[in-house]
Formats: sequence, C-alpha cells, structure tokens
Amino acid sequence: MKYPFELLPTADFDVVGFGTNAVDHLIRVPEYPAYDTKVKLSGYTRAAGGEVASTMVGLQRLGLMTSYAGRFGDDEEGEFGLQTLINSGVEVTYAERVSGASTQLGFIVIDERSGERTVIWHRDDKLAYTSSEAPLDAALRGRVLHLTPHDTQACVEMARTANKNGVIVSIDIDNAFDGVQALLPLVDIFTASASFPEKITGLTDERAALREIASRFGCRLAGLTRGRAGSIFLCGETFLETDGFEVPGGCVDTTGAGDAFRAGLLYGLLNGEPLETCARMANAVAALKCRQFGARAGLPDIQELDLFLKYL
Repeated sequence: MKYPFELLPTADFDVVGFGTNAVDHLIRVPEYPAYDTKVKLSGYTRAAGGEVASTMVGLQRLGLMTSYAGRFGDDEEGEFGLQTLINSGVEVTYAERVSGASTQLGFIVIDERSGERTVIWHRDDKLAYTSSEAPLDAALRGRVLHLTPHDTQACVEMARTANKNGVIVSIDIDNAFDGVQALLPLVDIFTASASFPEKITGLTDERAALREIASRFGCRLAGLTRGRAGSIFLCGETFLETDGFEVPGGCVDTTGAGDAFRAGLLYGLLNGEPLETCARMANAVAALKCRQFGARAGLPDIQELDLFLKYL
C-alpha cells in the first residue's frame, strides 16, 4: 500500500523534531505498589527521554539525519539531556537552554512482572514556546517535521510553514491539548495512542474514530498504536492492521515504546517502503526498544532491525 503524499526528494535533514525532551528517573519494583504500602526498590536508572527527542535518536540510530528543536533548562539535567542528543549524532542548532528553567522530568515506576510503566512528569512553564517564538527556520529544513503538541500554537506556526514548503508533518499525540483542533488539519501523518481518538471524537470504535479523524481534519495517514497488539492505520479508505512482535528475551520496560514506533514508521516512509513494511518496521523497533530500561538504550541500529525482521 502506498502512502497518499509525496516526500521532498532532498533536504538538510530527513526529519526535524520539535517538541518534548526529558530526563527520566526510572524506578524498578517487583510489582506496582498498592496504596499505603511500601515496596523495596529493585533498581534505579537515570536516562534521557522525551517523545520527540527519543524519536530523533531512534531515527539517527537507524541511519537517518535528524535535527532537534526544543528547550532544556539551564540545570545539570539539561546539560545531561542535551549532551545525550549530541552524543547520538542528532543536530542541535535549534535546541535551547532557558535561564532559570528546570528541564522536564519524568519519574517512572516499572513493574518487573510485565515491563509496564507508570509515568509521573513535570514540565516547567518556562520551557513553553509561544507562537511568535516558534523556530520556523527549523520547519523548512527536513523532509518531515515531527511534532508533539504541548506548545500547540507554536506547533501550528511550525506546521503551517512546513505545509507551505512541501514538508510532511507528523504528530505524536496522546492528549487533547488546548488548540489541538487548529493543529490537526495541518497534519499529514497522525499517530496516536489507542486511548486518544475517543477523547477528540467521542467514538469508542477504533475504525470509526480513525475515519472521523481523517474526515474531520484531513489527516492523510491516521493510525493508532496498540502496545503488544501492534497497530492499525487508515490510508484512504483502507485499514491496515499489523500484529506486534514479542520482545526478544521478554519485555523489560515499555518506556518510550511509542517514540520508537514512530521512529520505525518514519524510517520506512523515508526509505520509500510500502505502508505494510513501514508498519512492521514500526512494531519491530518498538519491540526491540523494550529489551532494555529507558526510552533509548534498546533502540536498534539498522543491522539489528534487518536481522530481527528477517527471521520473523
């Protein structure tokens, strides 16, 4: 199945990401604690995360060229988070350190029985972009602009600039942020968590909700991630359902699996693969990520991804 849009043949970067970064504090426990109980810690890890930043690292690891636009605090966490992008080869011209701001933090409790996680997060208001602060030059420099809509009005300006210049706009969305209804008509590739479409359409049926999103907003490729169950996409009038993969050695941590999924999807699209292959790649990258703790440690390179898909 061919996707219903044309990508620019060349650009400075394959993908420019605008949106969230974070530093995650990952706490591993034998089981998720009940209210008013105590549980012994199995392990603790500090690792870089954030939806867009992690997707850029995933794409870079697969061999694409990426740039990240977003804000870090001027604290030690911000230095750590920014340096992880640089060390991964992500271009950071449009990354900023904000004086007096704290870097976004995530405190993540991981249940060792399943690898499922619960995220508690905080984003300093000083990190937010207004519409006039959006780094519009960055929106012109990729074949794809990939967004999270936390700073919705800035995202609208970025997406408008991308649309006018033939750059495909991709969104990672799991919450109905204020103003998102003005952003979604500017989005080509809509990929959401399974719970999101009901929030914006009121429809519980996945297929009906995806049809409504495509019809109401004009998103040309609309899809949902289903965790272990894989994914579903609507392309034109056709639905494509793709099974998930078992995590090699068992699921250790699902943190960042959605970010990894989007890295696999965009990698396939940018390499001209049919949508069926792109969806398999997306599910495979997500499964491989879950081998290790944190949003990025398990992200595969292209040799690992090819080998994994070859024998399945």
